[in-house]
Amino acid sequence: MNALPPRLHTAQAMKAMSSLLEDPIAIVRYPIFFLPASFVVLSLATWIGASHLQGLRAQIAEIREDYRVVEGATLTLLALIIGFTFSMALDRYDQRKNLESDEANAFGTEYLRADLLPDADGARARELMVKYLDQRILHYRTRDEQSLAQINFETSRLQSALWAVVVKPAEAQPTPIMALAVNGMNDLLNTQGYTQAAWVNRIPLAAWALMASIAMCSALLVGLGSGGTRSPSHAHFILPLVISIAFFLIADIDSPRRGMIQVQPQNLMSLADSLKIP
Repeated sequence: MNALPPRLHTAQAMKAMSSLLEDPIAIVRYPIFFLPASFVVLSLATWIGASHLQGLRAQIAEIREDYRVVEGATLTLLALIIGFTFSMALDRYDQRKNLESDEANAFGTEYLRADLLPDADGARARELMVKYLDQRILHYRTRDEQSLAQINFETSRLQSALWAVVVKPAEAQPTPIMALAVNGMNDLLNTQGYTQAAWVNRIPLAAWALMASIAMCSALLVGLGSGGTRSPSHAHFILPLVISIAFFLIADIDSPRRGMIQVQPQNLMSLADSLKIP
């Protein structure tokens, strides 16, 4: 299997920063930047509540019980939304893993069904499938957008060639046996489309905006209720830190290419080893 050329981390960081400057909302697609950014924003909200909203302290003292109810309800709502969003990200991650397994199964089935084709067509189909498998593994492992574009182009070219190599003998000899080979190739090519759709199925930005808004309100309330001190103590930054870590984990799971938690093509690589791909 051909290996991708190494990429400098500094170049990737500069490219990511350029993308963020063009579209700041896309920071949720870069977990490594989202962690410090969310911590700074939430810490700033806590500091503003403790230092710049002193005029509300007297009113809060009069309605202390009601304030605690509002603060507790806001934190509870934030915890629920974080939990639901984490579940959404985890479901999408599991879907990507399952589709990788389905893709490997479709590969193995169609590789065996190539025996149903005429000798020359079967050999050509296996040769193309080996190259196609190589590209599918690269698709899972690459993080570089330019390399990904080249992989997608080569994948489309190989798909056309694979379809042609099974359709031609099936048209010349339209038998149920040939139909098995055609159906197997159809399933194989379809799995790539399902995988592609799963990788672009991300948590909506509107959900991120809602969750971030509630988190900032929670941090502001915590700072505002900081016991009459004019500045928050170190303990008040625990909440921004915990929320930021939760945000980072969700964003990391929801980022198939830029996160640390990635779907590895283990089944496809095992299949490649069984086929003895160099």
